This record gives sequence, structure tokens and C-alpha cells, in this order.
Amino acid sequence: MKIGMNVERIRDNILAISNPGGEFSFSSLSNFLSNQPFSLSAAIPSAISERGFRQTIVGAYIQDDWRWRPNLTVNLGLRYEAATVPTEVQGKLTVLRHPTDAQPHLGDPLFSNPTLRNFEPRVGLSWDPFGDGKTSLTAGFGMFDVLPLPYLIQFNELFSAPFFELGNSTSLPPGSFPKEAFSIVAASTSGFRYGYFDPNPKRNYVMQWNLTLARDLTRDVSLRVGYVGSRGVHQIFRVEDADIVLPKLTTQGYLWPSPVGSGPRLNENAGLVNQGLWQGNSFYDALQVKVKAKVGKEAEIEGSYTWGKTIDTSSGSMVGDEYSNSISSPLWFATKLNRGLADFNVAHNVEVNFTWELSTPKWAHGFQGWFLGGWQLGGVFEASTGVPFTPGFGGDALGVKSTDPNIDVPNLLGGSGCASPVNPGNPNHYIKTQCFAVPTAPTQSFYNANCDPMFAFPTCLNLRGNLGRNTLIGPGLLSLDFSVFKNNPIKRISDTFNIQFRSEFFNVLNHTNFAPPLDNRNIFDSAGNPIGNAGLITSTQTSSRQIQFAIKIIW
Repeated sequence: MKIGMNVERIRDNILAISNPGGEFSFSSLSNFLSNQPFSLSAAIPSAISERGFRQTIVGAYIQDDWRWRPNLTVNLGLRYEAATVPTEVQGKLTVLRHPTDAQPHLGDPLFSNPTLRNFEPRVGLSWDPFGDGKTSLTAGFGMFDVLPLPYLIQFNELFSAPFFELGNSTSLPPGSFPKEAFSIVAASTSGFRYGYFDPNPKRNYVMQWNLTLARDLTRDVSLRVGYVGSRGVHQIFRVEDADIVLPKLTTQGYLWPSPVGSGPRLNENAGLVNQGLWQGNSFYDALQVKVKAKVGKEAEIEGSYTWGKTIDTSSGSMVGDEYSNSISSPLWFATKLNRGLADFNVAHNVEVNFTWELSTPKWAHGFQGWFLGGWQLGGVFEASTGVPFTPGFGGDALGVKSTDPNIDVPNLLGGSGCASPVNPGNPNHYIKTQCFAVPTAPTQSFYNANCDPMFAFPTCLNLRGNLGRNTLIGPGLLSLDFSVFKNNPIKRISDTFNIQFRSEFFNVLNHTNFAPPLDNRNIFDSAGNPIGNAGLITSTQTSSRQIQFAIKIIW
């Protein structure tokens, strides 16, 4: 039986500033050229002080291996892990108790402690069904808590009023770029950035399980097949700006006030509200296959394949756009609409690697023996499918009045050719834009009662589209790396002294691995007009062929 405990003290000192030069946004290129800014976010000159976040973590565990039978071992364990709510040494903590509060709560506590009952059971087994040492069946299950550590609160606390003044405005008049807009933001007392945390967060934990079968097929070949799964419960759900105009739910979906931009924001006393809610969840399932073989005495080859699928409601833990393909401000009031493939999901991944140590010919002696001996070849081949992304609208098409209005999506159309809404291998037009449309009113009466009268029937810009999160899949990856080493042992110095010459070739096939068209993911502008360069890919995932040479000394 094993018993242990730990105590950990976190001291996290940070000095930071956000948007010191200001950040403007424009709804379209034409608005930029005609000086019609949409929003400005800028730090107001004020005292900047270091923050010192503090937290204590305690844990204890008990674990035992029970040999039930000679070929079956069961492992049982229980862990307890709790943490204090993060504090700040100067008392500079600020949080809205409700998203609509006019003033924040200052000082401790940020929220109630959700970790006091964090008991985490674990169980595992290992079984040799034939008792010959060639086959093993292993399985395990465990609960793992995700503690509310300082990284979860940093951005909210570092840049929230009154201890940091970050001004924001989405009501800038035409011609105010650049000087007048700064004056408007600096003069406003109701445009600061605030943070909101759920005051009573739920316990955030992940359950993980696996089942693996391993078998030595021959003396030199082994096979491993496994299933891995997990589920995350009450995960952090980040929203860059929750201070938006709220919609109403209709039979056709979420509809914003008409005309566009006419409704009030959730909190008119704030300019931006960063939100942290413990309401996310995730699901992961994967099949993993691995084959390893020894070829002769000098070579080894190993291949693996993973089919996996990760579904969640939000993938960022620190900020909403932690991944470049994220929706930075997902709909916090309709979590189910955000359910989709995780931002980091890769459905298929194949990897093959090999090493081959060339033996010295028996007839080679002296200089020939040195020149022909010590060579080693290696390579890694990888092929995988792409990561998902979500096309949308440029600017504030729905009229949410947010500093981060990237929440609108178009309608996905059916019909011929739209079963897959992308054009693989076409970097100029990767998205099939013909498969998407601006949301439309289903009937004239619905249009008259709900849609923006500035636009002709059946267009209904203030109606959110039906496209799901992360529906489109970006280009895949194909890469081959190769290496040639020459080992030169020098026994006169020591038995292990070696001067190794290394030549390494990355992406040796010089294959172009395109990245998703994230810079041109928007299909329509804020007025519903098609964007000409939608789906244009402007970057790659890997560099071109790279070759490097090196000398490595090993002793």
C-alpha cells in the first residue's frame, strides 16, 4: 500500500498591460476607407501596478495493488485534492457579482470554493489471459479535477476596472479615426473593461478511461490496439465579451432586435465584460493502433494510427480565442449551439518512423572501416486530417454592439455539391461559398414582424444562421522528415565518447501543407454582401524543405 500527500504554494507575480496603443475595428474595407470605425479598445493612461496572485493546493492519496490471481492484478486508488480560491497580495481583485451590475465587487473572495469535496477514485487492471507473457489486457478509469488555478483568472483580473482602465466604445461617429475616437473613449466613465465569474462555480473534473490489448505476434513484431475515452464536466467556458444586445428565441432561431443595432446592451455601465462560466463539457473517443517490428539486427520500424473525435462546447480555458480557429465569444446563453468539434480536433493521424543502423562491412579495415562504419538512417512520416473552423460574417451583422462581434454564422445550404462545403486542394477558393447564404425570413409575416426593414424580403440579417460550430475541416498535413547520422566513437577518451555528424532533412518531399483560410473565413460582410476573397488561403502549416547539418558531442 502506498500513501502520500503534498502541499503546494503558488506565488504568481505579473506586470502587464493591454492595448497600450489602442485597437480599432471596422465592419468592412469600405468603412475603413471612408473612416467609419466600428469600435476602439484602448488603455487609458493610469498607474500600472504589479499583481501578486497567491494560492495553496493540498493533496493526499492512498493506492494499493491487489494480485487477485497470478495473471490478474487490480490497482485501486483514491486521491483528494483541494485548492484555496486565488487571492491577491494587495487586495486588487475585482469582479462583477452579476453581469448587469453597475459597480464591481472589490477584494476577496472572487467566488466560492468548488474544490472542498474533490475525491478522485482510480481503478486499473492488468490481465495476462493466457499466462504466457505474450498477451496483456489492461484497463483503467480515473477522475481528475481541474482546479481553478491563477491562469484561469489572470486576464480578467489584470485588465479590469478600477485597477486597470481599459476603455471601449462601439458607438464611434464617422470620421473619428484616429484622434477623436481616443478622446471619446478617454472621456467615458462607462466604457471600462470588467470581469465576471460565476460566483458559485461547480466542480470541474475530467473522467478518463481506456482499454488496451497488446500481443507479441512474433519474437520481433508486437501489436497494440486500444480505446481511449474521456468526458469533461463543468469545464470553464470563456467569453471575450458578454456585454451584448440579447436576442429572442423564435421558431427560426435566435433573432436580434430590428433594426440592426437598435437594442440595448446587457450592461450599459460597462464597455466590455470578460466572462468565465463553469458550464462547458467535452467528450473524447479514440481508437489507437500501434505496430512495432524489428527487422534483422539493425533496423526498427514503428507505425501508429489514431482515429479520434473530440466534441466540446468551448476549447479555450484562458481566453475565448485560445486557438486561432476559435469563436472568441461563443453564445453563453445557448451552450448547445456551441456544441461541435473541438478547435484542436484531428480525426485521423498516421505516423511511421524507422531507424536503421548500417553495419560495417567485414572486409573494411582502417580508414575504410571508419568511413563505412557508424552510419545511421532515420525517418518520420506523418499524415493527418485538418482542424475544423467556422466561416461567418465580417463586422457586426446582427447588431450585438460587442467589441468582439464574431458570433454570426450564415445558413448552410443543401443540394448538389454541398455535402462537403470545401474544395480540397484549391487554396484560392477553399470554401464553397455557393453552399452558404444570408439567413432569410421563412414567410412574409415573419419578415414584417421581425426582420430589419432596411433590407428587402426575404433577407433577414438580424437572424442568426443555422451553420454549426466547426463544421468545415481545413487542409490536412503530409510530411516526411529524414536523417543521416555518422557516429565516430573515440575509445581513447572513453567508452562512451562520440562525435556525431548529423544531417537532417525536414519536409524532404517539399510538400505544401496549406493552413485553413482563417484570415479569409468570413463569407459575407456586415451588410450581407459576398466577400470576394472568402476562402483564400494565405499561409501554410509547415515550412518548405529545410536541411541542417550539425556536430554533436556525446560523452
